[in-house]
Amino acid sequence: MQLQYIKYETSGPVAVLTLNRPECLNAWHTAMRQEILEAIAASAADESVRALIMTGAGDRAFSAGQDLNEAHDFDADRAESWIGEWETYYDALRSFPKPLVMALNGTAAGSAFQVALLGDIRVAHPDVKMGQPEINSGIASVTGPWIMREMLGLSRTVELTLTGRMMEAAECERIGLVHYLVPRDQVMAKSLELARELAAKPPIAMRLDKARLREVTEADFRETIQAAIRIHRECYGSGEPAAMMEKFFQERAQRRG
Repeated sequence: MQLQYIKYETSGPVAVLTLNRPECLNAWHTAMRQEILEAIAASAADESVRALIMTGAGDRAFSAGQDLNEAHDFDADRAESWIGEWETYYDALRSFPKPLVMALNGTAAGSAFQVALLGDIRVAHPDVKMGQPEINSGIASVTGPWIMREMLGLSRTVELTLTGRMMEAAECERIGLVHYLVPRDQVMAKSLELARELAAKPPIAMRLDKARLREVTEADFRETIQAAIRIHRECYGSGEPAAMMEKFFQERAQRRG
């Protein structure tokens, strides 16, 4: 694999995929997601790999989610094709037949929060923050609320979606979104420990368990994608996301100036 935006390496039966754009908090764009898909496919096909860890480079963020520089100029048609890209990405994570551990080295926001929740086990440190802040950028949330509702129920999902607030790690652990909360310098060690433990499980039973867990949410996932196409066409067609992103860019420039 020719990799520019991620790193991929193996340690015994465990592969480690590192999001590698620390200069922009590991925010992803289409090219980066394509590299992630290639790495996921390689892990699935490699019989020597029995578990996968996903983490981020640096110490600030797992990922800030969508790169707003890419999304700034989306119109209704591009928003629809963009949702198709997310369907492919999320389907790859949901279909991955081996254990997937999320080593959360920092903030996981927006689509990165969703990706983290699509992992099997999440390890974080006390300074990690997670949440669904899209509304603050004028972007409607569709896939995020679906994933949150599956894990948290409707009441908490409504509150998190409409406020767009970021949760502290302690809250994430308390409500079950983080499974292991460890000191910052132990996140990867704990993730490797868990990945190796899971890698030692019987692989056929692991694959079948994961396939069944995917099946029970498959119909809702596909319906959510269709809803996302409809809603994001209207959202991006309105111009509101572009206006909010432009305001964000201007405020950031003023802070840096």
